[in-house]
Amino acid sequence: MSPDMKPERFDVIISGASFAGVALARALRLALGDALKIALVDRARKLDEPTPDARAFALSAASKRMLDRLGVWHEIAPAAQPVTAIDITDSSLEAAVRPIILSYDNHLDRAEPATFIVPAKALEQALYASIGKDAALTFIAPAEAESFTAGEFSIEVALKDRPAISAALLIGAEGRRSASREAAGIKTVGWSYGQIAIVTTIAHSIPHGGRATQHFLPGGPFALLPLLGNRSCITWSEEEKEARRILAQDDEGFLAEIEQRTAGRLGTITLAGPRQSWPLEMHLARSYVAPRFAAIGDAAHGVHPIAGQGVNLAFRDVAALAEVLADAARLGLDIGSMQTLEHYERWRRFDSTLSAATFDGINRVFSSDHTLLRAARDFGLSTVDRIPALKSYFVSEAAGTAGSLPRLLKGEPV
Repeated sequence: MSPDMKPERFDVIISGASFAGVALARALRLALGDALKIALVDRARKLDEPTPDARAFALSAASKRMLDRLGVWHEIAPAAQPVTAIDITDSSLEAAVRPIILSYDNHLDRAEPATFIVPAKALEQALYASIGKDAALTFIAPAEAESFTAGEFSIEVALKDRPAISAALLIGAEGRRSASREAAGIKTVGWSYGQIAIVTTIAHSIPHGGRATQHFLPGGPFALLPLLGNRSCITWSEEEKEARRILAQDDEGFLAEIEQRTAGRLGTITLAGPRQSWPLEMHLARSYVAPRFAAIGDAAHGVHPIAGQGVNLAFRDVAALAEVLADAARLGLDIGSMQTLEHYERWRRFDSTLSAATFDGINRVFSSDHTLLRAARDFGLSTVDRIPALKSYFVSEAAGTAGSLPRLLKGEPV
């Protein structure tokens, strides 16, 4: 770019067309209208080319309310399976029968499901479609934010092989390896779990009835998430060496490993989708904000998938940041000022840290085959099974309806 050429100016630049990044773009456009000019930058994606993804998400009722308010839930609903109940087992891998230690109904008041299982592809397509024809949103891809310079009133972002752009605020939404977070000088704290996540889809002869099952096994949690039809998404954590052995097997051997873990619960099973895997780790950004910069989603926090809450935490970030920015803009305040951004950080940091610590603790306690520890945790689960109030608490937490909620998570406009 010529030294005399000024960077194209936007109000907000979002780096990363992740679920969180696209949802935030949509939320800000609905809240502030055509007056807000947004650039969405992604290094690989195209709006009309969804990425292959075998995952399914346990979307909370609060996330569903937000997506409904964003005008995308009607596109997702045909692929969404309400979770009617949750069963929890805790047994050794060799156990021929996996008795249910804790079981609870998964509905809020007025019979609203607390969670819905949604294929990643359906969520991505609906979100992308919501911004695809938005004239006030500029999608720049393939492109990557290499560095930026934060000034008193704006931030200038250098893009790889493209002209620089500027805005009042840059938002990092690229995921766990966020380049913009690193460019902002924000360090992370975290560790590897020594586990690998395995995801695939199975078809089965026995209907699931909308019930989700969490098997706690010594190698890590093995979850069966109900999908529409007689299908379930398996979200499986396994010790690294064992996971590599399992993944190296052909389809017949891989299916035999799944059959051992389902213990006949779903009858005859067959593979109904590809398998994907990735190493598991936890990380938390030491700060969610820097001058003219804010991080959301996995750029701010990466948690163990044991409770399937990663995408819900990201949507909580989206709802909180959209509300903070919209309120500041309506008051005529600088949306990129540290005063504005610190409001967002105070709202989200404690919840994210507590959630990460909780999921980490559950994984560590249940990924052990020690006899005394197994007896203690089974006693704890069976005690909860006899206390309806505790079950109701767990349901409300999974639904994301507890605590101080941003308006979007209550289904209200920003």
